[in-house]
Amino acid sequence: MSEGKYSEKEIESFTEDFHRDGFCVLRGHLSPAKMAGWIEAFKPLLEDHIEREGTMQNRGSARYYVTLPFIAPFADPSFYEDEDVLAIVENIVGADFVCCQLASDTPLLGSDFQPIHSDAAPLFPEIPDLVTPSFQLAINFPLVDVTDENGPFEVARGTHTLTKAEGMRRLEAGEIELEPVKLNVGDVMIRDVRGLHRGTPNKSETPRPMCVIGYSRKWQRRPEVSIDIPRAEWEKLSERAQKMMRFNPVIESLEDKKEPEVYQAFAY
Repeated sequence: MSEGKYSEKEIESFTEDFHRDGFCVLRGHLSPAKMAGWIEAFKPLLEDHIEREGTMQNRGSARYYVTLPFIAPFADPSFYEDEDVLAIVENIVGADFVCCQLASDTPLLGSDFQPIHSDAAPLFPEIPDLVTPSFQLAINFPLVDVTDENGPFEVARGTHTLTKAEGMRRLEAGEIELEPVKLNVGDVMIRDVRGLHRGTPNKSETPRPMCVIGYSRKWQRRPEVSIDIPRAEWEKLSERAQKMMRFNPVIESLEDKKEPEVYQAFAY
C-alpha cells in the first residue's frame, strides 16, 4: 500500500476530534475515479436487492441495507486498507483490530426519520452506568453528495461517552442537539457506532447510498455482518489484510452463498 496523505500530527488531530465528538471527517480523501466505479457497480445491486427483499424494510420505510460483495470494485485495498484510516482506527481501538463489515445504507424517496439510536448494545448491560472505551467503528463514505434534500445522517456529538439514557435526557433538555453531517463523494467519516444518531428522509428522486466498512477491537466477533470472501480474493490479500479479515468466512465462490441478509437488529 502507498503511504498515507496525513502527517502523524494530523492523524493525532483526527483522533482527538473522534474522542471529543464521537466521529471525525476526512474531506476529499478517496479517489474520485475509484468512487465512480463503486457508484456504477452499486446501482444494479440496489435494484436487485429491492426486487428480491423489498418487503424487508427493517431500517425504516424505503430504506435498504445492502451487503456489498467482496469482488471488484468493492474488494479494493485502497478502501479497506487505507493507511490514514487504519492509523486512526488503531489509535482508537488498538493494534490487531479486525475488519468485519462491507455494506451500505440507502434511503429512497418515501423514507422517514429513523428513531434516535445507537448501533451497538452496551458490552455489560448489567452495569447500566458503565461507559467503556470505543470498541466498534463504522467508516462511512457516500456514493452521492449528501444534501439537505437527500437524507443526511444526523448525530449528537459526544454521546458515544454517555449512556443512552443520559444522551437522550440531554437531547430532550436541549443541552445537545442532532446535527446533519453532509459528506461529499470522496469524504470519509470515522465514527463510534454508539453515538446517538438517526437517518433522515430522502426527499429527492435519487437514492442516497452510504457505504460502511466496519472495524472492531481484536476480540469482537460480529457474525451478523461478516464479509464472505471468495478464496480467489482471499489469496490476493496482503498479510495485514488477511489478519484483519481473519474472522470472516472464506468461500469458494459468491455463488455458494445464498442466505438472505441476517443483520436485522441494528438500533439500540
